[in-house]
Amino acid sequence: MSVLVIAEHDNAQLKSATLNTITAALQCGGEVHVLVAGENAGPAAQAAASVQGVAKVLHADSAALASQLAENLAAQVLAVAPGYSHILFPSTACGRNLAPRVAARLDVSQLSDVIRVVASDTFERPIYAGNAIATVRSADPVKVLTVRSTSFEPARASGGTAPGEAVVPVPDSGNSALVSRELTRSDRPELSDAKIVVSGGRALGSAEKFTEVLTPLADKLGAALGASRAAVDAGYAPNDWQVGQTGKIVAPALYVACGISGAIQHLAGMKDSKVIVAINKDPEAPIFSVADYALEADLFAAVPQLVNVL
Repeated sequence: MSVLVIAEHDNAQLKSATLNTITAALQCGGEVHVLVAGENAGPAAQAAASVQGVAKVLHADSAALASQLAENLAAQVLAVAPGYSHILFPSTACGRNLAPRVAARLDVSQLSDVIRVVASDTFERPIYAGNAIATVRSADPVKVLTVRSTSFEPARASGGTAPGEAVVPVPDSGNSALVSRELTRSDRPELSDAKIVVSGGRALGSAEKFTEVLTPLADKLGAALGASRAAVDAGYAPNDWQVGQTGKIVAPALYVACGISGAIQHLAGMKDSKVIVAINKDPEAPIFSVADYALEADLFAAVPQLVNVL
C-alpha cells in the first residue's frame, strides 16, 4: 500500500501545507510518495526529497503545468494514481479545487478537511462548523482526502534522502488558460502560516480605525492581520484576511481577537489556536468561551495601552 501526496509549490520551494499533509500521509500507513508537478520545478522536487518520511518523489515537468491549472493538474494526478491506496491534498484553495475532480474521475467519495487519521480507512473530520466531529470509515479502493493542515504537525523538511523519478507529463487540456495573476505583497507573515495573528471585528467601526488600532499591535508582535467575516463584509479589511469557516483556518501560537463577538463560523477558523486572547466590552460575547485570556474592556482604550507596554 502506497500513499500519494500532491505537493503545493511555486516551482522553487514547497508550501508549508505540504509538510503537514505528509505527516497525515505517514499516519495512513505504507510508503509515502510525493508528486511535484510544474515547470522547472526541480528545486521544489529536491525540497520534497529532503522531507523526512518521504520514500519517493514523482516529478512531472511541463509548460502545461506551469500555472498549476486544475484541469491539467488533475489529469496529471490521474495519470500516476494507479497503485495508490490514498491520495492526499492540502485543504487549501488549490487542493479543494483539485480533489473533487480526481475523486469524481476515480468514481470514489472525497473526504474533506480530515483532522485525524484513526486508521488507514477511518478518519475524523469536522461538521456543523466544527461543533461536531464525524468519524468516517471509507470502503473505497482509493481514499481521496483533503487535509486540514492546522491539525497536523509539519514533517521535518530536512534529513530525508528520497529518490526522484521523472514521470511523463500530461498534455495541455486546452480547457483553460491563465490570463493574469495579481499577488498581494506584504512584509507581514502569511496569515495561514503565521505564529501570531491579530484579528479585528465589526466593533472597530471603519477601515481607518481597523488600521489605526490594530496595525501598531501587529507590528509590535510581528503578527499577521486577520478579520472576522463581519469586518470583511463591511469593507474594513480585504477578503484574504478573513478568518473562519468561509475564510482561512488558522492555528497560531497566539491569536488576539479584538472586537470580535465570536460567531460560530469565526470560531471554527481559529479555535485550535494554542493561546487565545479576547478583548471585548460585551461580557456575554461567545469569544470568551474559547479564550484563554479574556479582557472585558473597550478595545479603543485597551489595545493602545497594550501596545505601550510591549
